Amino acid sequence: MPLNKLIQDGDNQDLTQERFKATFDTDELAAVFNGGEDRLQRIREVRDELTKRGHLFDALPAAHRTRAERMEDVSRKVRNSAQGFQMTRKMKSDFFEFASLYSEYETNFFIHNFLRFLHPSNYSLLKNLMENVSDFADFTNNADMLIITRDVMGIEGFPLALHNLMFVPTIQNQADDEQQEWWLMDALQGKIIGTYAQTELGHGTNLSAIETTATYDKSTEEFIIHTPTTTATKWWPGGLGTSCTHVILVANLIIDSKNHGLHPFFVPIRDRNSYSSMPGVRVGDIGTKMGVNCVDNGFLAFDNYRIPRRNMLMKHSKVSKEGVYTAPSHPKVGYTTMLYMRSEMITHQAYYLAMAMIISIRYSAVRRQGEIKPGTQEVQILDYQTQQYRLFPGLARCFAFMTAATTVRQMTESCIKELSHGNSDVLADLHALSCGLKAVVTHQSSQSIDQARQGCGGHGYSDASYLPTLYTCSVGACTYEGENMVMLLQLSKYLMKAAAKAEEGAVMAPLVAYLAKSDPIENGDKYGKLLNHFEHVARHRVMHAYRQMIEEEKQGIERDYAFANHSVDWTKAARAHTKLFIARGFVKKVQEVSNEAVRDVLNTLAELYLSYELIEMSSDLTTNGYLPETEVQQIRHQVYDSMRKIRPNAVSIVDSFDICDRELRSVLGRRDGHVYDNLYKWAQMSPLNQKNLPHVEKYLKPMTSKL
Repeated sequence: MPLNKLIQDGDNQDLTQERFKATFDTDELAAVFNGGEDRLQRIREVRDELTKRGHLFDALPAAHRTRAERMEDVSRKVRNSAQGFQMTRKMKSDFFEFASLYSEYETNFFIHNFLRFLHPSNYSLLKNLMENVSDFADFTNNADMLIITRDVMGIEGFPLALHNLMFVPTIQNQADDEQQEWWLMDALQGKIIGTYAQTELGHGTNLSAIETTATYDKSTEEFIIHTPTTTATKWWPGGLGTSCTHVILVANLIIDSKNHGLHPFFVPIRDRNSYSSMPGVRVGDIGTKMGVNCVDNGFLAFDNYRIPRRNMLMKHSKVSKEGVYTAPSHPKVGYTTMLYMRSEMITHQAYYLAMAMIISIRYSAVRRQGEIKPGTQEVQILDYQTQQYRLFPGLARCFAFMTAATTVRQMTESCIKELSHGNSDVLADLHALSCGLKAVVTHQSSQSIDQARQGCGGHGYSDASYLPTLYTCSVGACTYEGENMVMLLQLSKYLMKAAAKAEEGAVMAPLVAYLAKSDPIENGDKYGKLLNHFEHVARHRVMHAYRQMIEEEKQGIERDYAFANHSVDWTKAARAHTKLFIARGFVKKVQEVSNEAVRDVLNTLAELYLSYELIEMSSDLTTNGYLPETEVQQIRHQVYDSMRKIRPNAVSIVDSFDICDRELRSVLGRRDGHVYDNLYKWAQMSPLNQKNLPHVEKYLKPMTSKL
């Protein structure tokens, strides 16, 4: 039996020949990528059940529909889905039993995927969706929920994404027990729909400048929510435009004219029956965006709007009836929702990138263009070294990023467990790491996806490829949940403190212990040698930025200004530190794989990842004579050698991501490789191919008929 399990009769001949070249079992690598054999098997079982229910999927591609049509369809699907499922008393009891058995992180992950399923969007879910899948799907099983949402709904977003990702987890993490009894089940059942409103028109990442106020009135035991300026208008929250009835509002807590800083509040903004905005609330949609236009991002402002005292989330901070304020045990204890969100973002980015690699590498095996030697047969574009250089580093990043996502998810879960016991020791370390991972992974994922799009030529620019959608979904994450440059600077502040400790000879946290080391005399084995290079680059960048800053301080420049004067160097240091973390994790993961053939393939991918990333930082390797140019050239040749080794297995590697055609939604990335006939069929579905089009009848035909 062939090692590649996707070979079928009638497929494109070139693609079939590629699959016969596999040197490893694709099911074995699929298990590694997807989190184990049991999870892979469950994913396939759920997918098979969905295949039997063809009515759950749209016949018309989303690209052939207007935003208004999509939004109307979204609203219909939300309503039908809600009608198709009502949580019984027993299910409520089961849920709270589930929540008591698992960590907050695990419960939030369940809630996230549960609600993504409950409120689907862009791809038509017909009436009673829940009834169609409840006989085979387990709502507490992450694999079930993920495969259903990806397969049935796709990745383009839906109005209730923030309800799932931030509104419900914030209630879980920051509301006290009584508040959770009031609000959590209503949120789970879709009786209330919420989002997370923090960013304002005038300020996003600079949270200290947020203007919205929540002033406590002791006489009525209420908070007065107010938007004092136009720039204080909440701007961008997903689902706020038309869908939400409530928000978690981040506002400045004011008691007796004293500002206690930002705190979260549970705020109703629309009547649940009429959907009219509440008196004193101004809310609406902000319009179209570069992508993800089935999410109705909105604006929100308040005119001295009153809410009860107990609508402030009080698990960590409290305000008594008398107006006595109790601060949280740790100033960053409210970051748990953000940490959860970022760990999810990294996973999603790895998944988007994997989809792009499937599409571009399969298409590159099918597409023949040009001749290496004039007069010979046209070659597969995957045979060009330039094409491999465009695609294969992104392929390696898929595994590196998915490994990083798994690691940071485990760290986040552990941190939240520790916080529940009053231990916040690792919170600062994890927050800094999440900032760096968010910035590096989103930037490099979107960069690699765009290279995949360009590598597919003109057809990659077509929505039929799905690559434009993948790019806009990925690149948007470079901005939301913290603009990337600001994220790098936040990590830089952490590294600045670590550098000071290294200079003092103090005890270092494990993530930054390398700063106190010297460059090794012996470089160790293959991986040890390359990881030492990563450590050198990170250490050199961090300590260089720190020492430059200290020199300015000695000249009388205040630290804040000295830091700002070297912020470019600090962001470079933050990137290098983050890449070191990713590289270490990838190597560790590869070394844990027991299947020799799979491990050989992953070894080659890891060698490519490490070598490629080092060459991207090659100027740091020769600075101060750390490496001679000849050794840097050896690393560069390692990139090319790794690409050559990957080439025969490239199609089988992307096949191992185990993403079916329905999830992929790409004509270019079809499993069977029959691209051209299906591109033609896809084009025929365009609404512009109908007869008697208004723009032709009204304007063009009258012009030409007079000639």
